[in-house]
Amino acid sequence: MKQITHKLDEDFFSKFKTVQQYKKNQLILGPGTEPSGIFYVKSGYLRLYLISENGKEITFNILKPGAYFSMIWAINNSPNIYFYESLTDVLLFRAPKDDVLKFLRSNPDVLYDLTRRILSGLDGMVKLTEALLTGNAYQQIASILLILTRRFGKQSKDGTVIDLPLTHRLIGTLAGLSRESTSLELEKLTKDNIISQKDRQIVIKDLKKLEEKSPIGFVEELTL
Repeated sequence: MKQITHKLDEDFFSKFKTVQQYKKNQLILGPGTEPSGIFYVKSGYLRLYLISENGKEITFNILKPGAYFSMIWAINNSPNIYFYESLTDVLLFRAPKDDVLKFLRSNPDVLYDLTRRILSGLDGMVKLTEALLTGNAYQQIASILLILTRRFGKQSKDGTVIDLPLTHRLIGTLAGLSRESTSLELEKLTKDNIISQKDRQIVIKDLKKLEEKSPIGFVEELTL
């Protein structure tokens, strides 16, 4: 693959000197609000979610440092329909929409990389949707934990730690399950000695067994 000589990264965004800070659990952007530019996540974690007509929260993605968002709005001129909420303290860099689009048009290798990331994310979304629609609650939670492990996992003496502040409610909004059902399935995974739970942190003790419980197979980054 051709090496990318230009990047849509921190160096690009930082030159605009527009920094925005948010505290934990703060709304960053809501549906119907036009983004003020393209955002780059310098530090912290935030989630992208919708609220259904019956009031159910559905989390589609969790963004981590190095991710950027509002790209769908910028490229497709589509109105923003998502909520973006900080899960931790968050530091964002912001670049003007026109500058980002100009940069992409002038650098086909960067545009190619962006397209690759979007398509990889779409493939992951399709696989996850299939798992959530066809699997039982146990398999659904296993699939969510597998994706979180691949995105946020860090090795420790006890296994692979999902380096993200997780509540049963948040995991439930990723799986489309209630908090009560999520807690029940997490307890089953704990009793099966596949995971352990402590202080809102989940450790994957047996990754191979977790993979066996999930029907999704390999999933790359989910990036919107």
